[in-house]
Amino acid sequence: DRDSDDDSYEVLDLTEYARRHHWWNRLFGRNSGPIVEKYSVATQIVMGGVTGWCAGFLFQKVGKLAATAVGGGFLLLQIASHSGYVQVDWKRVEKDVNKAKKQLKKRANKAAPEINTLIEESTEFIKQNIVVSSGFVGGFLLGLAS
Repeated sequence: DRDSDDDSYEVLDLTEYARRHHWWNRLFGRNSGPIVEKYSVATQIVMGGVTGWCAGFLFQKVGKLAATAVGGGFLLLQIASHSGYVQVDWKRVEKDVNKAKKQLKKRANKAAPEINTLIEESTEFIKQNIVVSSGFVGGFLLGLAS
């Protein structure tokens, strides 16, 4: 005969279990974890700063290149238009732009849940890795300025 008082059950909090047992622990073993967690705060700031600077520098260079290409193309189109080589049907351009706006609004409304999920995951990552994230932001701004 078993007494119901002798039966004990262990309550498992799944959220706490998920925090302690990351996917990389299951895949690579217990001693593996995020590389960043193994370094000091100063090292984390430097790592974030260097990667942020590289990203900011590349963003600046690509942005300048894109702005130059778009501006140069627009300038060439205007010169060709004024010289009589090209005639622009502005009513058709306006109609096509309005059509594109409607399509973008439809797609934006469909993608809203995915974007919200991405924003929530990004916010959680930044909260968990605040030191590296702050270093990255500082480095990114320095990269944009250089």
